[in-house]
Amino acid sequence: MPHYSLGIDIGGTFTDIVIYDHDSGRQVNRKVLTTHDDPARAVAAGVGTLLGEGRFEPSEFTRVVHATTLFTNALIERKGAVTGLITTQGFADTLEIGRERKYELYDLAITKPAPLVPRNLRREVPERVLADGSVRRRLDVRVLEARARALVKAGATSIAIVFLHAYANPRHEREAARLIAKRHRGVAVTTSHEVAPEIREFERASTTVANAYIKPLAHRYLALMARRVAGQGISAPLLLMLSSG
Repeated sequence: MPHYSLGIDIGGTFTDIVIYDHDSGRQVNRKVLTTHDDPARAVAAGVGTLLGEGRFEPSEFTRVVHATTLFTNALIERKGAVTGLITTQGFADTLEIGRERKYELYDLAITKPAPLVPRNLRREVPERVLADGSVRRRLDVRVLEARARALVKAGATSIAIVFLHAYANPRHEREAARLIAKRHRGVAVTTSHEVAPEIREFERASTTVANAYIKPLAHRYLALMARRVAGQGISAPLLLMLSSG
């Protein structure tokens, strides 16, 4: 029984679609214009054409590999979700303090890029985990719930949770994520211990916030893409190509 792979690469102008036959080494490809309002629409049209032209049986596809710059573009163009940040008391300004590095060392009037989460959408909660993972102060659940309500009321559709030393003990972050997901079902939640479980507060906070910023977009897009591919009769899993290859 033959088996095929389907490759999808969406760019700013064109969408490239490739079908590879693992048995014969044959490949067929098609380039279509990217449909920016709904990128998956161009994919469905291109895949449908290739299936018809090559007479490929959809049930014989074993994998679908997808690459796209849409999420990177959303970060660069600042077109992500309205994102809130909940962090340990005293650490709301980590995103702006950063590492005190400047791309122009001697420019005293330099303007740094604005954080993805503005100051009015950052909230602090009482809790403290020490560097060895021990709990010095338990998470104040009532304050957490109040802070989450305030962020949602302010328009946040995605919330990043970044607690001090969560890489050593993620207990408080897990508890906070569980409570927010339960109370606000339509809000995306991202925790730092899942995205960047490593030391250094700015790097962990900025990475977690970036993930939260594009998470709703990525979720909607990938769910739609999976449905469009499945609509062609291809039941193979949808795999995503990372920047590392």
